[in-house]
Amino acid sequence: MSILQSPLTRKLSAFVALSEADLETLARFHRRRRTFLSGHEMIHEGQVNASAYVLAEGWACSFKMLPDGGRQIVDFQVPGDFLGLRSILFRTSDHSIEAVTPIEASEVLASDILDAFSDAPRLATAVLWAASRDEAMVVEHLVNLGRRSAEERMAHFLLELSARLNLVGMGDRTGFDCPLTQYHLADALGLSAVHVNRVLRHLREDGFVTFQKGRVTFDDFGRLTDLAGFDTGYLDQEGPLLR
Repeated sequence: MSILQSPLTRKLSAFVALSEADLETLARFHRRRRTFLSGHEMIHEGQVNASAYVLAEGWACSFKMLPDGGRQIVDFQVPGDFLGLRSILFRTSDHSIEAVTPIEASEVLASDILDAFSDAPRLATAVLWAASRDEAMVVEHLVNLGRRSAEERMAHFLLELSARLNLVGMGDRTGFDCPLTQYHLADALGLSAVHVNRVLRHLREDGFVTFQKGRVTFDDFGRLTDLAGFDTGYLDQEGPLLR
């Protein structure tokens, strides 16, 4: 895959029109390609001197473990996302990251990021945009957990995934392929797996969305958007701001 076709390039291009120099610097992020099996813990909480990764293929999740063995999934990562960017800036990793599916990712060292910031300021701005966008999503996830009903929570989550995948050419208003299980959804949305099953059934029966056999299909995108109160403004992906 050329750097122009990479999911990360497509994602960052939503914020800044990348120059040839930016693309050359970005290509250096992809030098150390690695593969991981489903279930592999790529970064663990408390790890020192962890690497970060750029996800090229597959899905991952970031999470925190609780003392009782419970797990709160903070977010899911899709192609084009950074994995563990804070882990190379903090002394120790504050969260864990696990491969949800078999994945391909490029290992990124702290020196790669710092050199990019020095050599390509516009690219550095785009990386900062990506990190800020991730923070904005976490804010929405907090609202999801604290103030939205189970149905609204699920609707908002699926619409956000759709928008993120659409940015890298993997989804549209009709739907998207999704490898997540009901247990993943439960750990992300603060629901039990039984409750997740019930919510998905209600949304399907009411003609909003169908999630079956690894595929999310939007049966009525407009009504689902209204149900969730979903506004893509916080994702900030309507086109390059810097040219």
